[in-house]
Amino acid sequence: MAHQHLKTIVQNLPSAPGVYRMLDDEGTVLYVGKAADLRKRVASYVRKRVLSPRIASMMQLVASVDVSVTHTEGEALLLENNLIKSLRPRYNVLLRDDKSYPYILLSAHPFPRLGFHRGPKREGERYFGPYPSAAAVRESLGMLQKVFQIRQCEDNFFRNRTRPCLQYQIRRCSAPCVGFVDPELYAEDVQHAVMFLEGRSQAVTDEMIARMDQASAAQDYETAALYRDRIAALRKIQERQYIARDTGDADVVAAAIKHDSAAVQVTFIRGGLNLGDKTFYLKVQGEPTTGDILAAFLPQYYLGKAIPPMIYLSCAIPGRALLSTVFSEQAGTQIAISATVRGVAKGWITMTEANAQEALRRHLASQANLRERFEDLQEAFGLEALPERIECFDISHTRGERTVAACVVFDSSGPVKSDYRRFNIEGIAPGDDYAAIEQALTRRYRRIKEGEGKMPDVVLIDGGKGQLAKAKAVMEELQIEGIRLVAIAKGKERKPGYERLFIVDHARPLNLSPTAPAFHFVQQVRDEAHRFAITAHRLQRGKVRTHSVLEDIPGIGNKRRQALLRKLGGLREVARAGIEDLARVPGISPELAQRIYAAFHHQEN
Repeated sequence: MAHQHLKTIVQNLPSAPGVYRMLDDEGTVLYVGKAADLRKRVASYVRKRVLSPRIASMMQLVASVDVSVTHTEGEALLLENNLIKSLRPRYNVLLRDDKSYPYILLSAHPFPRLGFHRGPKREGERYFGPYPSAAAVRESLGMLQKVFQIRQCEDNFFRNRTRPCLQYQIRRCSAPCVGFVDPELYAEDVQHAVMFLEGRSQAVTDEMIARMDQASAAQDYETAALYRDRIAALRKIQERQYIARDTGDADVVAAAIKHDSAAVQVTFIRGGLNLGDKTFYLKVQGEPTTGDILAAFLPQYYLGKAIPPMIYLSCAIPGRALLSTVFSEQAGTQIAISATVRGVAKGWITMTEANAQEALRRHLASQANLRERFEDLQEAFGLEALPERIECFDISHTRGERTVAACVVFDSSGPVKSDYRRFNIEGIAPGDDYAAIEQALTRRYRRIKEGEGKMPDVVLIDGGKGQLAKAKAVMEELQIEGIRLVAIAKGKERKPGYERLFIVDHARPLNLSPTAPAFHFVQQVRDEAHRFAITAHRLQRGKVRTHSVLEDIPGIGNKRRQALLRKLGGLREVARAGIEDLARVPGISPELAQRIYAAFHHQEN
């Protein structure tokens, strides 16, 4: 666009707050910006002799400018944010945000449940958070179960119990469904859990110590021991949490930039506790500073969301006072934004900056198209947030014998081979894949519920509707929420590209194009699970081959085993020999010969 033409447009612009849109010759919006004075702001694109590479590149394409006048600069900020999200202009810093953040829910019930929640809030229920990810919610729920033993099952599951479930057996629930806990004691546990979630864990500990002392003085040693164990568990959790009592509720935001990519890290501090962090990856044009990145990120991220009273930034940003005013009006309370901090908050910023740098390094080193596949998978499976961890199960056996289950794990950087697991399946009927997948899932996620690993966002199962139904039943029994279960069924003639995907509680299979990134990713994960399962099965068969049946027969030591092999000419000939031939070997009695014969021919003595 010629500068003279732009000057003509500038002369007709009002000196008022508003939003301007730079358009190319086809009417496509290239950039959206806000201004306290539209004429001065747009004129600056002409008057500046030296423009940044990003702006200079954009100005080569600009053919016209549209403006929208607003009453205040705050209104301009809100309109700018809405237009950036709806138009997604090429030259703006764009945030690909998740639809919502998860919370911990405390239900309205005589015996309340603690659970995972994402979406609209319901009246009468309490919510704690938001948390940066589903994994952070599940970790917190797991900790709460260990200490307070509050139920996490759905109400229909609770109503239909006639005996305690697995959670009671592993001491994760006090079984209020069958009346195993006094209502007053359960209410006390709920109160303590709420105090913990509000960041008052030390008050919970002090109260438990007082109750323990009271029980001990009354010689109620069983109750005293219960409080003692809970105090110990709570202190272990406190040791893992970095407690900063003077920070209250706050978010800590830092950015890192390299080449045309940027990472913004948000650390969630609630009640002085670090609930975890979340990383956002941005595509940038030109050479923006970290201040520019944060200034573009903050309104896109916070407008329309719950905002904590304090936001700490790793560097100063332009327009900080305006953002603080607009955020405060939205929240109905004072929102402070500060880049000048000391003490505990400075430590949070240092940590968040380091995490942003590391996240960006890993992001740039990962496969270029992996995130695209995760994003496509999110849309295909109807997930409200980008999945962070995916696990896939496959079953392998030889004509129903020596069944092995394999689990592989993928995250945003690719396969996490250190988290791969294999399970030797026992105690099932030969070839019963349903029982095999049930046993594998139960063993896998029971261990994770007990603290050995992270819960996934998606679980893929190589199988059909039957395996999917078993998986759903396992998750209900273990009271695990927020995981999308998907079965991958073989298609026509079992050829690749014809697979059908079944999602739990969906009546019809999901139809994905064979060329879709999500479909390719599912195939990749499934194939990796199949490869790992086959490898595990071959290892097991190899152990069987190198293990002599003779070693399992009572009365056969090393000398008699060697005598049998030498006399009869090897293990195969021992297996073919009759009882009389076996009894002719020195040291082998008729009774022992009978046992040897039975062992090789699967007969009972």
